[in-house]
Amino acid sequence: MKNPLDSRQLRAFAALARTGSFTLAGRSLFLSQSAVSHSMKALEEDVGCRLLDRLGKKVVLTQAGEQLLHHTEKILSEMAAARSSLEQLGKWGHTRLRLGASTTACQHIVPPVLRELKARHPHCQVTIEPGDAAEAVGLLRDGKIDLAFVLEPQHEERFEFRPLFNDELQFMVEPSHAWAVANRVERAEIPRQNYIFYSKASYTFRMVEDYFAEDQMVLNSVIELGSMEAIKELVKLGLGVGILAPWAAQEELVARSLVALPLGRRKLRRTWGVLLWRGRRMSLPEETFVSLCREVAAGWMERGIAEPVTP
Repeated sequence: MKNPLDSRQLRAFAALARTGSFTLAGRSLFLSQSAVSHSMKALEEDVGCRLLDRLGKKVVLTQAGEQLLHHTEKILSEMAAARSSLEQLGKWGHTRLRLGASTTACQHIVPPVLRELKARHPHCQVTIEPGDAAEAVGLLRDGKIDLAFVLEPQHEERFEFRPLFNDELQFMVEPSHAWAVANRVERAEIPRQNYIFYSKASYTFRMVEDYFAEDQMVLNSVIELGSMEAIKELVKLGLGVGILAPWAAQEELVARSLVALPLGRRKLRRTWGVLLWRGRRMSLPEETFVSLCREVAAGWMERGIAEPVTP
């Protein structure tokens, strides 16, 4: 593989293309005419073709030179953008937060948290990558995000998990469903229902399967959708039973368009939290994000739709 082009030579080449004069190019770069000439000779030797034609005192580009100029302008523009970005980060308060979170968290947790975060850190650049837990862990592993708001993962020793709250998965049915009318779940009817899940490949689906397997039950009829909002709408239409956490359907539960019922005597709990590289110190905006998430979770606990994390 050949070495990359010399950025100083490209800068001189761009100046020469702009001015058409070794003298003027040198002045704009605070270099001598001789230095620019030697730089262009070295660049032509490096790329292996003639880039410039001299017409009297005027310098014009060859076809190869025009092609190189097209790339040079992009390269120099990217270099300038990189410098500007780093300079901004070097200023007080100019930081970033790259977050990975599930689509459900992006709808119900992240918006109020980010609203307050931007108020406290107005110059913080925030990017969000929506996806399930496995995708978020992959992005964190590849260095594409800084924090992952996810369910507690298994066998991820390289990362540190900071728990925020627990939730309990429950049946969600529409108000005229027999379970809602009786205000109890008929155990014998559980395997006979149609169920609507977000993703059969998700960690939550495996938890649900394992939960009912302990009671020798199999949820045979499953509809799989890629949207939590769509799941709730189908449940409202009576097309199936959902298994959700109450915080993900708080508006519907308050409006009584959905009714929540326990899965059984045993509770099926999940732990949500923030995942980051073990040993990495969080920035101030990241610490603020975690603190604000705790505040949201505390409000949910007061309303009974989330639970504190047990030691």
